[in-house]
Amino acid sequence: MHVLSVSSLKGGVGKTTVALGIASAAYARGLRTLVVDLDPQCDATTGLGAIGEFNTTCADVLRKPRHNIVHNAIVASSWSKIQPSKTDIMVGSPSVQLSDDPSPSVREMWRLEIALSRVEDEYDLVVIDTPPSINALTKTAWVASDRILVVTEPSLFSVVAAERSIRAINDLRKQVTSRLKIFGVVINRYKPLSREHQFRVKELDEKYPGRLLPQKFEEKSTIQQAQGAARPIHSWPGDTAKQVATYFDQILDSLLLDLTSNVYDEAKEKSKGSRRQKKLARTTRGKKMENLLAESPDPIELLDSVTMPSPVDSAKSEAAKDFDRLVAEAATEIDPNDDVKSAANAKKS
Repeated sequence: MHVLSVSSLKGGVGKTTVALGIASAAYARGLRTLVVDLDPQCDATTGLGAIGEFNTTCADVLRKPRHNIVHNAIVASSWSKIQPSKTDIMVGSPSVQLSDDPSPSVREMWRLEIALSRVEDEYDLVVIDTPPSINALTKTAWVASDRILVVTEPSLFSVVAAERSIRAINDLRKQVTSRLKIFGVVINRYKPLSREHQFRVKELDEKYPGRLLPQKFEEKSTIQQAQGAARPIHSWPGDTAKQVATYFDQILDSLLLDLTSNVYDEAKEKSKGSRRQKKLARTTRGKKMENLLAESPDPIELLDSVTMPSPVDSAKSEAAKDFDRLVAEAATEIDPNDDVKSAANAKKS
């Protein structure tokens, strides 16, 4: 299972439009796809036809990423009524904003990774729609991702936001998970006859050589119409929809080629990384849950039992020590009734 976050640190650039377009390309290709809606506005949930009251949402998943909670938060998209497919949505909720702490702990940032490990055998691709901020929700999405696609528009403020996004992604990659990589930067709401837009496109190309995707999406009412009808762009009639769908197909092709050609090797990354990276670069996906459960009575309870400060502040190096000690404890036989801290002290002595 591969995970892509679609992000922007500026609102209104069409981030959800791009996320749904990539999901549509995966839908048309028959890939088993899960869209995770972490944006409190829940536009991705609406665009996939998941409308109504839901007892369990992504807000519950981030609080307790247990097996039953994760599965209850996932519902089928209405897209499957048009064409048989497995395109699901982890339902968004405005209350997810309660989890959007400006300074999340390491424990909080790994929770979506744990949640996705519960369903990794059920999907080929996960697309995460993130909020336009650099708080806990976005960082949680990034930590759980293999690649990040940065969405921007050709304007001054959007170019600045793209630069902030890439800087933040690189910092998180160094401090928490070396698996994380930038897939590229895509331009939305492009006006080819605008000199300002032409100038900003050139500026972006100079800033991020090789990272700016060749596909540039113009402002088209067709896209809004398809989203308003909760339909994938690949099923919408007309030449404009066909052209837009082709662009998303090309992006998906490039993404899958990148993911299959540059497979993350955790052992290799740890061997060449810094001591801090070796301690924090722990992944959950790709490891069978039965093996993790065999190592520990409940890995989630162990994660919840240790409070760790944010890794963003380099002065808080104790977070790395706590995380290393946590993983060491999880690999030993621990009585579920024992206090985790007592077990750690006993191990030291």
